[in-house]
Amino acid sequence: MEINAGLASRLVRRQFPQWKDLEIVPVPQGGHDNRTYRLGSEMTIRLPSHERYASAVEKELKWLPVLGPQLSLPIPTPVAQGEPTDEYPLPWSINRWIEGDTVTRANVRDLNGFAEDLAGFLKELEAIDASHGVPAGAQNFHRGGDLAVYDPETKAVIAQLSGQYDQRLLTDIWERALATKYASAPLWLHGDVAVGNLLVRDGRLCGVIDFGTMGVGDPSSDLVIAWHFFDDASRNVFLSRMNFDRDTADRARGWALWKALITYAWNEPGSEAANWGKRAIDVILRDYGA
Repeated sequence: MEINAGLASRLVRRQFPQWKDLEIVPVPQGGHDNRTYRLGSEMTIRLPSHERYASAVEKELKWLPVLGPQLSLPIPTPVAQGEPTDEYPLPWSINRWIEGDTVTRANVRDLNGFAEDLAGFLKELEAIDASHGVPAGAQNFHRGGDLAVYDPETKAVIAQLSGQYDQRLLTDIWERALATKYASAPLWLHGDVAVGNLLVRDGRLCGVIDFGTMGVGDPSSDLVIAWHFFDDASRNVFLSRMNFDRDTADRARGWALWKALITYAWNEPGSEAANWGKRAIDVILRDYGA
C-alpha cells in the first residue's frame, strides 16, 4: 500500500470537505509506524503504515484527551477520525499540530536540563490514574509488559553477532533483565520514548508525540532513551530523576539492548539505522562495564 500526499489529499477531500483546500505536505521524519502530513498550519494527518499499527488510532482518540489536560507539555490532540476506504483500508486520524523540532544533540541547549524535563514529563504521565488504562500486550508490542516475549529473537541476534561482540557479556545483560518481574501497580507509559517522538523549541523539550504504543504496566520500557540518546552525565540525571531501583534499571537496559540489537542486525550494514544500533550497543556495553 503506497501512502503519499496524494492519498492523504483524497481522503481529506472525500471525508472532510471543509478542509479540502488546505495545503497538505509531508512532515520531515514523519515516522515508521505512521505517515504524517501537515494539514494547513494547525493540523496533521496521521496514516498508519500497516494494519498492525491501526489499532492505535482508536486508542489515541480515546485516551489522548484524557491524558493531555493532566500533563504540562503538549501532546497530540485528536480533531477527527478518518474511516477506512477501498483505497486505504485502515482507520486514520487528524490531530492538532504541535510546534517544535525533532530533538537532536545539536538543538538541545543542555542535556542535563533536557534529561530533567523529560523525566518530569514521564513522572507526570506515571502519576495519572491507570486503573482503567489499556493493558500492555500485543496492542502496543508488549511495551510495559514482560520482556521475555522477546527472548527468542534477542538470543538469536546475540548468536548472530558472534565474533563482533562478547556473547557472554550480552547474554549477562539480557539475563539480568529477565531475572526480575514488575510487581507494582500498572502505570501509564508512552511506549516509545525516542528522539523522533520528542520536540524541542529554544533548546528545551516542548512536546511529546506518537502515543501509538502507550499502555499501562511496567514503566521500565520508557527509560531506554537513557542509553539511546543521553551521554553519561545526563543518563545519570535522567535515571536518578526517575527514582529507579536496580531491578528497574536492569529491565530498562534489557529493553534498550533488545531494540539496539534488532536494529543493528535487521538493517542493511552501514545504513543509518544499523549504525545507530551499533552505537547504542556500544553505549550499553560500556555503561554496564562501568
